[in-house]
Amino acid sequence: MTIHMVVIGYVIVARMGELLLAHRHTRRLRARGGFEVGRGHYPLIVVLHLAWLACLAILIPTDTPPDQYVLAAFAVVQVGRFWVLRSLGERWTTRIIVVPGDPLVQRGPYRWCRHPNYLVVCAEIALLPLAFGAWQIALLFSFLNAVLLAHRIKTEQRALSTA
Repeated sequence: MTIHMVVIGYVIVARMGELLLAHRHTRRLRARGGFEVGRGHYPLIVVLHLAWLACLAILIPTDTPPDQYVLAAFAVVQVGRFWVLRSLGERWTTRIIVVPGDPLVQRGPYRWCRHPNYLVVCAEIALLPLAFGAWQIALLFSFLNAVLLAHRIKTEQRALSTA
C-alpha cells in the first residue's frame, strides 16, 4: 500500500466519521429548536468534496511520491481540524444550524478567527493535491471552494446575526 492510498483512505474514513458526527449533532440541535439555513447550497458542497476526493484517488497515480513538507503541513492542518471540532463540540455540523438564543462559540480558535473550520477546509483542499504534485487539482478545487464558501459565509453570518 502506498502513502497516497493511505492518505486518501484516511481522508475518506475521517470524512465518513465526521458526517456521522454531524448528523448526530444536527439531530440534537434541531431537537433544541435549531433550524437549518442555506439548505440550497449544501448539495453543491457535498458534490465539490466528493469530486475533489475522486480526483485525488483517480487522477493521481498511486505510486506518486509525496512532498514530505507539504504532507507534513497537511498533517498540521488535521490538528487544526480536531481543534475546531473539539471547540464547537455538539455545535459542529456540516450544515448551518442556528439555535435561537445560543451565543457564538468564543473558545479555541474561535477566540481569534470567525471561521477557522473554513480555513482548515481551504488548506486541505489545496495542500493534499499539492503534496502529490497535482497543482491543477489544487487550483481548480480551491477556486470552486472559494466561490461556494463566499456564499456560505454570507449566509451563515446573516443567520447568526439574527439568531
